[in-house]
Amino acid sequence: MINSAVEFVRLRLSENIEEYLKAAWDEASLDVWLEVIRTYPEMRKWVAHNKSIPIEIMGILDEDADESVRFNVATKNRLPENLQLKLAKDLDNSVRQRIVYNKKATLRVLNILLNDEDEEIRVKAKSKIDELRNK
Repeated sequence: MINSAVEFVRLRLSENIEEYLKAAWDEASLDVWLEVIRTYPEMRKWVAHNKSIPIEIMGILDEDADESVRFNVATKNRLPENLQLKLAKDLDNSVRQRIVYNKKATLRVLNILLNDEDEEIRVKAKSKIDELRNK
């Protein structure tokens, strides 16, 4: 368990692979994540990269000005549909593309992406919808 913002930053910047992986996998309290976001804004991308962040943190980071932060949020398999829907309409096509490739993208989200301006996203959305219907 990560117990403070300082600890998270230390782990993330560590050259020790075990410590680095702790920053990517270990849980922290909601307060610790909020402290990291507030105190170390340059670490938001790495907070979003963590596999165990709570949905509340995903809901904060999905509005981040940095598309790489939103991209990392879009990779989350635990991403609830309301956040998937929001990111499916993101201005950055890499974020929308990441949503269409998310293995847990819902049918509702995929239907929105059928009308995306990016052809690759439209094609992938159609393919995934066809897969879901043929199961």
